[in-house]
Amino acid sequence: MTGPTYEEKRQIFERFLPGKLSHDEIDTLSHFARVESYPAGKEIYAKGSLGRAKMASVSRDGKEIVFNIMHPGEIFGEIALLDGGQRSADAIAMTDCEILVLDRRDFMPLLEKRADICLVLLRILCQRLRQTSEQVEDVLFRHLESRVAKAVLHLAEDATSHAFSGSPVELHLSQQELGDIAGGTRESVNKIERNWQKAGWSERIKGTIVIRDLAKIRRLADMPDL
Repeated sequence: MTGPTYEEKRQIFERFLPGKLSHDEIDTLSHFARVESYPAGKEIYAKGSLGRAKMASVSRDGKEIVFNIMHPGEIFGEIALLDGGQRSADAIAMTDCEILVLDRRDFMPLLEKRADICLVLLRILCQRLRQTSEQVEDVLFRHLESRVAKAVLHLAEDATSHAFSGSPVELHLSQQELGDIAGGTRESVNKIERNWQKAGWSERIKGTIVIRDLAKIRRLADMPDL
């Protein structure tokens, strides 16, 4: 598999920082950036290490909670990039991934000179913090079925952007992974999915959940708090 061309790297940096990088700055970042490939299930980095994937944390008894799922074109690892500290979560490939990697030592000289780029990263951090706060509130105040529906809607946002209007939405994740995102067990997600299938809202085909009535799932996600 060949790596991305200079033009493809340039497009990635421009999408991340639209209109903010000069030609020379893009040249510098592209020179230092490298491509790494990870098969599905491979750990990209571990919580506590220096330096479509899921950001997760695993307890001593093996229970996992998923904080976020990263889609193609999104960035992650920004906390350790800014403070040079340990990773705050594990990063694990959910599908085969190709990642453009930029080391902190190569990015910091640019960041130290550009307050506007610092603000971009701060906005990303604030967005992630708001999302984490919302997850905590959901676990405390929402029924599990509502949390599962909300997780499905969040994952469907990217999938529906590439699908025809009204067509079924396919999400390639297991019941265990969906439970990890929503804060429930695989068994409880299985029960919820069976009810949805009986109602004609979704169908489970091996490792894929096919959403046939997104409007009904959205209604569940909008249920009042406990």
